[in-house]
Amino acid sequence: MVDIGYTMMTEQAGPRELVDHVVMAERAGFDFSVTSDHYFPWLESQGHAPYAWSVLGAAAQATSRILLMTYVTCPTTRYHPAVVAQKAATMQLLAEGRFRLGLGSGESLNEHVVGQGWPTAPVRLEKLEEAIEIIRALFSGDEVTYHGEYFDVDQAMLWDLPEKLPEIGVAVSGGRSCAIAGRLGDLVIATEPKSELLRKFDEHGGKGKPRVGQIPVCYDTDRDAAIARAHDQFRWMLGGWPVNSELPGPSGFSGATQYIRKEDIAEAIPCGDDVETFVKAVKPYADAGFTEIALVQIGGDQQEPFIDWAQKNLLDELRAL
Repeated sequence: MVDIGYTMMTEQAGPRELVDHVVMAERAGFDFSVTSDHYFPWLESQGHAPYAWSVLGAAAQATSRILLMTYVTCPTTRYHPAVVAQKAATMQLLAEGRFRLGLGSGESLNEHVVGQGWPTAPVRLEKLEEAIEIIRALFSGDEVTYHGEYFDVDQAMLWDLPEKLPEIGVAVSGGRSCAIAGRLGDLVIATEPKSELLRKFDEHGGKGKPRVGQIPVCYDTDRDAAIARAHDQFRWMLGGWPVNSELPGPSGFSGATQYIRKEDIAEAIPCGDDVETFVKAVKPYADAGFTEIALVQIGGDQQEPFIDWAQKNLLDELRAL
């Protein structure tokens, strides 16, 4: 049995709506939730990018059961890792133990805004590793002074620290990130159902740890409308991570995806209201070994009908995978 999650996609709804949506998801029986942490939407048609941590704080107060997690926060550029540690500790207190800190090496789309440039992928992973070490040190409750290759911390300490520390998830896409996740993470995060990622995670210390995947879906009683919406707002996903992590803004994603057809999207994303189509799309994650799978319903104004349909028709079928 797998746990099924709900995604608060900050790129496609405003902050109050996002909180309303996760409240609905909790009532519908979703097991956990994840929240994107973006400064820009991928495409202008998505239309939103509120500050994820404010949304999470409000969600913690508006819900009582559902787990909350960043999916994912980059702790190396827009945010200093010492500040991420403070935010995560505070969120864990607000959520009364229901918060998990998902971390990743980031995308230029969100991180270039502070004017520090965008390093190569190997450097990004080195910075991520150093950042996680700092966060772990601060989670100890001790005063931390740290002078690394990329970050300095001067006599920092977390004054409001929860008894149950937030678990740290690490997003992976290749061997190096899997090694970091296995060694420093409490769980692994991926957006593709690749069993080899989980094997590499296990090889570096990940055996027995949770593994969280995510998949976009587009529910609508009109399948053609679902395909059109998915193409309009989510065609960026077919660009692949090596490309997506480098593009600096929505216009870049628009240009890079201009030749992606609706037919391509219909093959990649389950669209419509056929339960078996959705189950077939999610099954590869369960088969690969993912223990938790978060769904992204495409369309900020389509969350309520999706959540209602999922509660009545989909969740039990997915949990049985």
